[in-house]
Amino acid sequence: MTGDTGSAVALQISGMTCSACATQIEKRLSSLDGVTATVNYATERATVTGMTSSEAIDAVRRTGYSAARAGDVDPAALAASRITGLRRRLIVATLLTLPLMDVGLVLALAPGLRFPGWDWMLVILALPVVAWCAWPFHRAMWANLRHGITSMDTLVSLGVLASFGWTVISMLVAPADAEGYWLGYGITPAGADTLYLDVAAGVTCFLLAGRYFEAKAKRTARSVLDALGQLAATSARLLVDGVETTVPVSRLREGDLFVVLASETVPADGAVTQGTSSVDSSMMTGEPVPVDVSAGDRVTGGTVNLTGRIVVRATAVGEESQLAQMAAMADQAQARKANVSRLVDRVVGVFVPVVLGIVVVTVAGWWIGGGGLRYALSAGLSVLVIACPCALGLATPTAMMVGVGRGGRLGILIKGPDALEATGRVDTVVLDKTGTVTTGRMRVVERTCVDGADIDPIHGLAASLESASTHPIAAALVESCPVPVPACSDVRTVSGGGLRGTVEGRAVVLGSPRFLGDEGLLLPPDLLRAVEDGASAAMTPVVVGVDGQAAAVLSLADTIRPEAPQVVAELSRMGLRTVLLSGDSQTAARKVGDRLGCDEVLAEVMPAHKAEVIEGLRAEGHRVAMVGDGINDAAALAAADLGLALVTGTDIAMRSADIICVRHHLGVVPDAIRLARRTRRIIRGNLVWAFAYNIAAIPIAAAGLLNPLISGLAMSLSSLLVVTNSLRLRNFE
Repeated sequence: MTGDTGSAVALQISGMTCSACATQIEKRLSSLDGVTATVNYATERATVTGMTSSEAIDAVRRTGYSAARAGDVDPAALAASRITGLRRRLIVATLLTLPLMDVGLVLALAPGLRFPGWDWMLVILALPVVAWCAWPFHRAMWANLRHGITSMDTLVSLGVLASFGWTVISMLVAPADAEGYWLGYGITPAGADTLYLDVAAGVTCFLLAGRYFEAKAKRTARSVLDALGQLAATSARLLVDGVETTVPVSRLREGDLFVVLASETVPADGAVTQGTSSVDSSMMTGEPVPVDVSAGDRVTGGTVNLTGRIVVRATAVGEESQLAQMAAMADQAQARKANVSRLVDRVVGVFVPVVLGIVVVTVAGWWIGGGGLRYALSAGLSVLVIACPCALGLATPTAMMVGVGRGGRLGILIKGPDALEATGRVDTVVLDKTGTVTTGRMRVVERTCVDGADIDPIHGLAASLESASTHPIAAALVESCPVPVPACSDVRTVSGGGLRGTVEGRAVVLGSPRFLGDEGLLLPPDLLRAVEDGASAAMTPVVVGVDGQAAAVLSLADTIRPEAPQVVAELSRMGLRTVLLSGDSQTAARKVGDRLGCDEVLAEVMPAHKAEVIEGLRAEGHRVAMVGDGINDAAALAAADLGLALVTGTDIAMRSADIICVRHHLGVVPDAIRLARRTRRIIRGNLVWAFAYNIAAIPIAAAGLLNPLISGLAMSLSSLLVVTNSLRLRNFE
């Protein structure tokens, strides 16, 4: 549990309830000599330099929170445990609060229905809610007060404890015939002080629900890093003096030789020294076409070897690999977004101390002014109860619940408030090309035959050779064949990336232009022109040779989604600037961009540089939404102000996005932005109402015109209004 104080220590933090907690931990650690720290509330991780891991853990614990080395705990298990605990408390609180708010209200306002011990029965029902269910709020209040800070938990805890405590004290010491009042005019029955119990229980129940749904949304922030880790191989076939030994990946070192068999994951970045194969690198590059590799070609850790056995010399292992660097970029990007201060946290930091000051002044003023201790405490409690930010706590989670539910029916999944916050600022939408505005599947788009001869029979011969292969190019050739595919009597893979076989007595060879050149088949001018034109348009040419002569070129490409141009036009009508991001050449990318109607095209962008492009746009002052579907998009999705992933993409891309588009249609992207903007407007309206309600009601309560009963009712009505306003999202079309 010790380490070099000069290196960064990663800690997993538990016990934080809001971003104010993360800020507090960060300030406390950074105040120590020679220590710098950053705390990510979304992923519940801290990075500390200048002290050992054990010292950092002790320092965090002294602030009132728990910590452990990141590698010693499972973040997913911690998040699941916290959600389970909140769910249990919420269930218990709901089951006990319902009779308190129904039966309790009837008995309190209708003395004729009361029975001996009715008030103490209600106290017994409320006690578990106040003590156990509300414990997270009490614990957070105590931890904050130890360091001289306040949060929304402070008001919640004080309001719950004061409501319950005042009820019990009133039952013990107040005259049995003491009547209440309503705005100084209406009179409540004697003994109605027990009505404060439903205030204590209701506040706890409402806010536990909000905290529970917030915890579920926050859990997704960390999942991108877990998914990236799952891509990496856990073992490698180390080759030493011609002997293969299976070892953990952690034992690989730069310069080691390792073997990768067909269907295995490449364990580290390296260069092929022996063998030929096809490697599926779609999870890293986003491109649907497997890459043929042979001696001298480079492979990347996390990609999948499809066909042959290859021997690779490691060039980058562990944290130096491209996969590990993508994980680091995603982590840094998530940390940036998690540190954005939420509106509620900023306002509550001022609101809570002001309310507590008003409570103290109210009690002191009425007591000194001759109102009596009971009246002064009642007025103070009214201020505390009516100021309790129940509506404030529900403003975001309720709108999120309804918005997410409606989005689910429309094929849209909004992960958290960061997505809603970002939509209002977005002015630029970056669209990844492959798999996003294109189908992600290869199609034969052009066919050229020597001297204009009939291409269909030649296509049939090519499809015959490929009929037994699962390669994406093979599948495309077979699916698009316009004639019945003849039987192939003999087929074999030739070193260098081609096929050779016999079909209906004819010798057929198939492969890239370079492969056919190596086989001694020269391409005539019309086929050469077809190859050059296809290359300039980012197409993949497959040359077919028959009986020793080059016969045809079949050009394949990833086709544009039919709805893509209309979607780009719709985004433009929404006032958004559209940018196409592609690894293709400038010419090929510009052709696609022109067909779509994009405002700008960024071409020849390597997968590892996508996040840098996004950061560059942000540095220019743009608020960027990134739409992608591949693992290579993960860091870019996290780096953008708003990340949208298509469900047709990889799991890693969806985990790193803010919004997941489930519907199998690109039109879900503008729909998702509109829904997020509408949800954000609802949340802002809820917050405005919650603050306006508190600002208007607190002076009335401080003036002694509100019984705590009426304060509790007003608080409940305020929460009801927030919920009702959120339900309007069900009508979103």
